[in-house]
Amino acid sequence: MTQAGDAADATDATDVRVAPGAPGTPAAPGTTLTIGDFARATGLSAKALRRYDELGLLRPARVDPYNGYRHYAAAQTERARLIAWLRRIGMPLGEIGRVCALYEGDAAGAEGAARAIRAYWASVEADTAARRDLADSLVARVKGNPTDMTTTTTAMDRPAYALTGATALLDPGLVRATQQDAAHASERLLAVADGYGPEGGRAARAAVGALAAVTAPARAGGGLDALEDGMRAAAGALAGLDGSGTTLTAALLAGGRLALLHVGDSRAYLLRDGRTRQLTRDDTVVQELVDAGGLDPEEAAARPDRALLLKALDGGGAVPVPSLAVHEVRPGDRLLLCTDGLSALVPPADLARVLAGAPTPGAAAEALRAHAHALGAPDNLSLTTAEVTPT
Repeated sequence: MTQAGDAADATDATDVRVAPGAPGTPAAPGTTLTIGDFARATGLSAKALRRYDELGLLRPARVDPYNGYRHYAAAQTERARLIAWLRRIGMPLGEIGRVCALYEGDAAGAEGAARAIRAYWASVEADTAARRDLADSLVARVKGNPTDMTTTTTAMDRPAYALTGATALLDPGLVRATQQDAAHASERLLAVADGYGPEGGRAARAAVGALAAVTAPARAGGGLDALEDGMRAAAGALAGLDGSGTTLTAALLAGGRLALLHVGDSRAYLLRDGRTRQLTRDDTVVQELVDAGGLDPEEAAARPDRALLLKALDGGGAVPVPSLAVHEVRPGDRLLLCTDGLSALVPPADLARVLAGAPTPGAAAEALRAHAHALGAPDNLSLTTAEVTPT
């Protein structure tokens, strides 16, 4: 039930109601503000402030023990405005908490906060670029007129690349008696699948086998079509395996772009200039909680239900809608596709270090396997690695 004193603002749609730092009457240091006054001073709605209190992002300085009214210190304005700014650029609430904690520390912490913001925005720009490439491909496809596609064709088709040193590695781990993963690697296609259920191994192999039959077209938009066709073929191969299914993540080089298809919680990473970026988002209940700001990524990694899938190729269900994307690649980029037997065990920083430090993609695959074994390898793991080179 909403307390009367907190009902000053019921208009919130998301978080930010007016621009952070909007003119208002400044409060004297040491004074406290009601939630309504604090909302007006910071540009955050009262609804957002209550949500941030629940999440521990911005606790009131005092809560009246009799009526439950929230009161904020004037000194909390800076943190509140920082939260508002970060929400305006779309940063998830879990990440905002870490940035605020760094910012309110010493000078080194403030620099760490700045790095975190730059890294987040770089990932947004990369995602936007991938969406732009996909939009270009869709525009060309809808127009269907080759004479009007000169610019798009040039951008999408040249230069052409190959996946050098493409390596697929399967390992049952140190605990499981059976192998339910599958993987494929060639100079055009990487794919991994993580099966589940009594026929999980068969499901994973069928899914990867269907993708392996895909032919790389000349254009990246055609690459997405080819991957979707391959996934539908995989779904057909799984028909009747009620109670069993598989994740599926595949990357196909088409012209000068990387077409990516993803269902489940297997992952794709791209290493460039020593930094690794995750190209996929887990289709899991836990990831939904993280995205909503109700769970920190560190907490998510330790959750026993972290592998509870929202999407998968299920032998007894409907064909899911996959996540599709087109990514720019450059010579020297390294790719890693893996099941959660690796990604849920080896920290992202270690994945990046091993992937960057190995002399070849094959050596990186073996080093990642060894690292997983050193950590106990409780699950099957499969991975594919390759390096992008010009043809």
